[in-house]
Amino acid sequence: MERKPQNLENHAKYAPAFHFVAVPVLSAAAVYFGWRAVQAPSLDTVAAALFAVAVLIIAFVSRLFALGVQDRVIRLEERLRLESLLPEEEWPRIPEFSTDQLIGLRFASDEELPELARRVLAGELHDRTEIKKAVRDWRADYERI
Repeated sequence: MERKPQNLENHAKYAPAFHFVAVPVLSAAAVYFGWRAVQAPSLDTVAAALFAVAVLIIAFVSRLFALGVQDRVIRLEERLRLESLLPEEEWPRIPEFSTDQLIGLRFASDEELPELARRVLAGELHDRTEIKKAVRDWRADYERI
């Protein structure tokens, strides 16, 4: 299957079952059961509202946990990549990169990564959005969570 080339405008990933089914259904349930608890307060309606809110929170926290693990893997991958692409005398500076900066750098091609990394360390580029905007030769990531 041929994949659409990624760039800054289209690289965000949506999980349709999560973003377009689970979240709307769980949100609607939380609103409905919350409304029911306000309209006819009882142990049952309040319990149902609390349960619906708890399930919605669990869905979001589960997504955040997955993204947190992904960020840790990206941090490790990019540190190893920097070590393979930067001259040895620059290796001691690799720990200076924040996770946010490494996430931005992951989209840079191997050819442009060393120069972008130097710009980040020099303070020219700060956050992931700035770094992504500076990438000229986009390195796609089709395996994101």
